[in-house]
Amino acid sequence: MKLASFALAAALALTPAVIFAQTAPNRPDPTINQRKADQQDRIAQGARSGELSPRQTAHLEHQEAGINRQERSMRAHDDGHLTAHDRRTLNHRQNVESRRIYRAKH
Repeated sequence: MKLASFALAAALALTPAVIFAQTAPNRPDPTINQRKADQQDRIAQGARSGELSPRQTAHLEHQEAGINRQERSMRAHDDGHLTAHDRRTLNHRQNVESRRIYRAKH
């Protein structure tokens, strides 16, 4: 009986660490879709606040559309999947676009 209650207490003590480990994956970069959403939000916020002119906004949107077209093409080529090389390429393009957004807003 004492051993069972000790095991239960130990399991309950470790539960927050297990939950945290499951909810905070060890990924340095967000997913491609999340980055697309975040960058769209940054562009929209810049347009609303006046940090981006209509021309800058249109240019950034055009660049985002190009990344989206490239992703669709990559997925179509590999039956809806992205290869590791595709992910690296898209990540690089998103990094470049992120810098463009930053520079345009500042």
